Amino acid sequence: MEKKKSFVPEGYINNAASVIALVVVLLIVIVSKFLTTPEGVQQSAWSLLPAIIAITLALITKEVYSSLFAGILSGALLYTGYAFEGTINHIFQALVGYTDENEQFVSGVLTDSYNMGILIFLVMLGAMVALMNKAGGSAAFGNWAAGHIKSKAGAQLATIALGILIFVDDYFNCLTVGSVMRPVTDKFKVSRAKLAYLIDSTAAPVCIIAPISSWAAAVSGFVEGENGLALFIKAIPYNFYALFTIAMMVLLVTMKSDYGPMALNERNAEAGDLFTVKDENLKEDRPDPEAKGTVLDLVLPVIALIVCCVIGMIWTGGFFGEDGGNFIEAFSNSDASVGLAVGSFFGIIITLVLYLVRRVLTFEEFMGCIPEGFKAMVPAILVLTFAWTLKAMTDSLGAKDFVAGVIQNNAAGFAWALPAVIFAIAVGLAFATGTSWGTFGILIPIVVSAFQDSDPQLMLVSISACMAGAVCGDHCSPISDTTIMASAGAVCNHVNHVSTQLPYAMTVAAISFVTYLVAGVTKSWIISLPVGLVILVCCMLFLKNRNAKQAA
Repeated sequence: MEKKKSFVPEGYINNAASVIALVVVLLIVIVSKFLTTPEGVQQSAWSLLPAIIAITLALITKEVYSSLFAGILSGALLYTGYAFEGTINHIFQALVGYTDENEQFVSGVLTDSYNMGILIFLVMLGAMVALMNKAGGSAAFGNWAAGHIKSKAGAQLATIALGILIFVDDYFNCLTVGSVMRPVTDKFKVSRAKLAYLIDSTAAPVCIIAPISSWAAAVSGFVEGENGLALFIKAIPYNFYALFTIAMMVLLVTMKSDYGPMALNERNAEAGDLFTVKDENLKEDRPDPEAKGTVLDLVLPVIALIVCCVIGMIWTGGFFGEDGGNFIEAFSNSDASVGLAVGSFFGIIITLVLYLVRRVLTFEEFMGCIPEGFKAMVPAILVLTFAWTLKAMTDSLGAKDFVAGVIQNNAAGFAWALPAVIFAIAVGLAFATGTSWGTFGILIPIVVSAFQDSDPQLMLVSISACMAGAVCGDHCSPISDTTIMASAGAVCNHVNHVSTQLPYAMTVAAISFVTYLVAGVTKSWIISLPVGLVILVCCMLFLKNRNAKQAA
């Protein structure tokens, strides 16, 4: 029988375009030497250049490691003032730490306590996935799901439902949903790019509207002079990007209206190619066919992991201290990095006891899965390290201060449009830096100080716009840690995930921008939210009809 051809268009990975892009970037970096100085770079538009270079190269060349490194290198050149008069080692030191100002980049991000906690959590979760596969829990769940999920749409809706249920933390969401649902979506020929999109869209967008989550805790901490958690809850109906993203996922699945590069990936999946873009660096644990585990060997470890991570987070928030405290306050004060690392450790211990008691794994087999899980997470850890380093580089160049100054100097005179403007700025900043939380930290204090006394309702809408824009930029950015981990959870080529997700995210972003203009005028979610939902439904109907005409 003739093998079906893949629907990859000619020139999907264009080497000529990659070379041209590298030449253009080199020229820009060289020209910048004559247009600015190290002092002139600080807190200027030049401070965004490293991130722009990294993101542009990643999207053009489809190669994330070299693109991120090129961004880091350009940032080092700007930071050191092209110190070729010294030695090459001087620039190298700017990359790994030990500059004159003792800035820490590669070495700094790897020794940062928060980042280290996230890396430990990644390794633990990778080990947990390897254990569930070795024990047969993943295979048993896949067989069980095959008997209950009857269609491709059902597999995707189940993925969305599980992603919404795991709302505690976006990192936890990405890797857990991916490991659990991957066998099910593979069975129904859902492309890995589509799985990565569903995972990514139920990570940060769900966490940002969940009052009990690490994101709620982070946002609450940035609001001074107000009850942060109460303000967060009031802002939920105005978080249009998050709400519209969830609605769009359901509409895409039920209406079968995929478009852009995602439609290509879905057609390829129907033909048997789940990946479209191959990536030799991706490591995937496969279920052991000789394993004797049951569905309980997946469900119980996942439940244990969730419970332990929640307990770990409230423990870091002082819930079990001498003075005690209520659950909400403890969650607001929690350290997600430490909580997830501690919780995943105890989740592994509980899984060990469970598997030994049930005799599905020996102790030697259990310990052998630990390094296997670590190896599976190496690509994600490498990309995260580069992304964190690039963020540290843009921070050292004053990118945050530059954006904050632009907002403060131009906020007056168009208050009704400010929510939409804040949303757009937050999207750009989060996209360029790859961080939602950093964007919160910059913009929310500015919004609070500007409107706390003059217009509290507009302050609420603007804070929501800041959160929504930050999530949108984070959702789109190839250097975002959440986006990276969504790729890892789906075992999908990272740049392919970004390029297939981008049109969907930009569609929701455009609708959200219009809705924030309406909210700025009405200052009411009761009016603005339905308006945005109607626009979204009309847009999806238009796309479905267009796809039908193109297919005819």
